[in-house]
Amino acid sequence: MKAKSIFLPGLLCAALLSSGCATYKRRGLDLAQAQQIEQAYPLRKPALTRETEDKILALDPGHVTAKDVAEVLSQVPAPRIINIHGGIAPVHLRMISFSEFLVGMGYPRSSITNPGDGTYTFSCYESSETIAGMIAWYYEREGLRPIMVGHSQGGFQMIKVLHKLAGLSAKKLEVWNPLTWQAEKRFEIKDPLTGRKRPVVGLQLGYATAVGAGGLTRILPNQWTIDWSLRSIPDSVEEFTGFYKHVDLLGGDFLGYGSANNYHPNGTAKVRTVRLPTDYKHGAIPDTQHLLNSRQIKDWINNYLPKDSVTDVPELDAKFDSDCTNILWAADVWYSIKKHWVLELQRYIRGQRSQNYGH
Repeated sequence: MKAKSIFLPGLLCAALLSSGCATYKRRGLDLAQAQQIEQAYPLRKPALTRETEDKILALDPGHVTAKDVAEVLSQVPAPRIINIHGGIAPVHLRMISFSEFLVGMGYPRSSITNPGDGTYTFSCYESSETIAGMIAWYYEREGLRPIMVGHSQGGFQMIKVLHKLAGLSAKKLEVWNPLTWQAEKRFEIKDPLTGRKRPVVGLQLGYATAVGAGGLTRILPNQWTIDWSLRSIPDSVEEFTGFYKHVDLLGGDFLGYGSANNYHPNGTAKVRTVRLPTDYKHGAIPDTQHLLNSRQIKDWINNYLPKDSVTDVPELDAKFDSDCTNILWAADVWYSIKKHWVLELQRYIRGQRSQNYGH
């Protein structure tokens, strides 16, 4: 029995590694192209009229309506979203579906796609140091702290990035340029809110979320460095939501039963754990573009309010006229993205006003 229990996970591991990896062959732009795009980046920082700033400051981050998105937020920049997909080849299409869902709900496509190659996602096999350095690059140029969304092994990788930014597994991080796809051989950025230099290590994000990280994927060699810290969320993010589901061999510890699936802060981060319905499919949870087909579903998602509790088991309290698969995950994540869209803009506006008053 013992030999069999060791053999089966090993067989699964081999199957996962041999089934195709969802990776990109990244190539940096030539220097002239990269410089042309980079020169336009100062224009991406929020350049807002006083009237628009006042409208944004008047928004309630915890109750962002569809009208707020259509009339105010869709007219202004948004935080860069770093989607990290899992490891099996077709799964990146699920995160692209999620990206299309966000665009359909009103999020700017330009804040999701990589400006160098137009891709919507990062692979869980790409370096966590690279992703952390890229987050710093985006923040320096765009003025808004990026948001991270990780699925399956991408959830592992996202938490690795948080640990890198917190200085728990790296003392120095290089800034990484997503246009040239090269390190910039510097370890500091100019903070757009203060105008002062600051190291990449120590940068704190506003929001990050992982779904389906855990289970038997823990045995894969690329996850061994984070296995024992997977549920521990450092102070490199202000707010984190971790999702899991019952009977999930690949993403739920003990098949998604018990407190082993609960995330916890190792400092001041606000951490929630949400259990999704058993009938959700591990590899397909980010597949949400179909939710845009129904006005009724979109309205329900826009009006969704999560419970303010450390753990939650949401239930669907409505019937719809169209396919609503994965709606609870989509609604919870969209709520938090809207919230932090507003919070980041408010943070930037107050920071700029503070700098101006200082002069």
